[in-house]
Amino acid sequence: MQHALPPSRSVPLAITAHTATTALGAGLHAQREALRAGRSGLRRNDFGDAPRLDCWIGRVGGLEQAPLPPPLADWESRNHRLAWMALHQDGFIEAARAAVARHGATRVAVLVGTSTSSIGETEAAYAQQVDGRFPEALVRLLVHTPHALGDFVALATGARGPCMTVATACSSSAKVFALAARMLQAGLADAAVVGGVDTLCGSVLYGFNSLQLVSDEPCRPFDIQRRGLSLGEAGGFALLERDGQARGWLRGYGESSDAHHMSAPHPQGLGARRAMADALARAGLEPDAVGYLNLHGTATPANDSVEAQAVAAMFPETLHASSTKGWTGHTLGAAGIVESVLTLLALEDGLLPGTLNSRDPDPACGPQVRFETAQRRIDYAMNNAFGFGGNNCSLVFARA
Repeated sequence: MQHALPPSRSVPLAITAHTATTALGAGLHAQREALRAGRSGLRRNDFGDAPRLDCWIGRVGGLEQAPLPPPLADWESRNHRLAWMALHQDGFIEAARAAVARHGATRVAVLVGTSTSSIGETEAAYAQQVDGRFPEALVRLLVHTPHALGDFVALATGARGPCMTVATACSSSAKVFALAARMLQAGLADAAVVGGVDTLCGSVLYGFNSLQLVSDEPCRPFDIQRRGLSLGEAGGFALLERDGQARGWLRGYGESSDAHHMSAPHPQGLGARRAMADALARAGLEPDAVGYLNLHGTATPANDSVEAQAVAAMFPETLHASSTKGWTGHTLGAAGIVESVLTLLALEDGLLPGTLNSRDPDPACGPQVRFETAQRRIDYAMNNAFGFGGNNCSLVFARA
């Protein structure tokens, strides 16, 4: 690995609210209960019209019966329904609007991640063309752009500060934490709503299947018999401020780019190691201070072994590291925020998730990768989110 000067230590940011909605249910209570019970949210693919791809998915229940309120009808899409549902869990939207009132609307940023935004509605518009034109009911929707999610969340929360939608595949909604930290440090905002939403659609299911990455059984990260990923959908948010009543702290972040391949990780995991090392440096921590690491762990053969080797090269054997994708599925652009929220719950509750569905450890992976859930108090935790194109992001959180 090329050595460079480590980044300076960051000023910690308070996480004053957070929430997640996944295939496990809506809000933090549903996530907690499923983690304690070892209950997966995966089910056989029942999304869209038959015939369907033979696979398992992490589908959020109830979206079909939850249209947006009439004043938001022009924003109608599966992605925005999930965003709306997630914003209304755990008092999050009230916390965001209180931050807008406290700091001023133009001082609250909205920074969100997604991989496909509302592309499901764009797919439908192409499929229902009349004489080469989108049907009026679909063309009028304010959804046919990747930034629709950022605009929708800004409208919902009332925030009118800097608004950006990050689309770096599966690292998208982890990188928004780093972006928020830089924005607050530069004085461009006093608070930031960060998060991400991604929903199931044909492009996702058949696109990943065309890459031969989708398993026909529930995903088994880091298992020697792993056969690929299980796709999912989710939405989640966190509110970052310089101070306030913190539920947790963002202590550091690290970002890197492999510059190696469009879809495969660097074989020695150099980009992953750089991201983790920079996150620790900004947090001012040594590796042995981290009690839990939520791995990217997609259950694809290449990703898991490379990530595990990078972790084994940096962390002691005492680290408890796991993938939570057996619970939620791989939620793509929402994975960063969902797994950050699960990491914050590990700090709050001391419940360190294992790797659901996995039974036979891949000997190429180190002892840090745990299949069993454990209970113990920890002070610091890390979340890894790695995306196509070699986009890597690691975040370090601290217990409040």
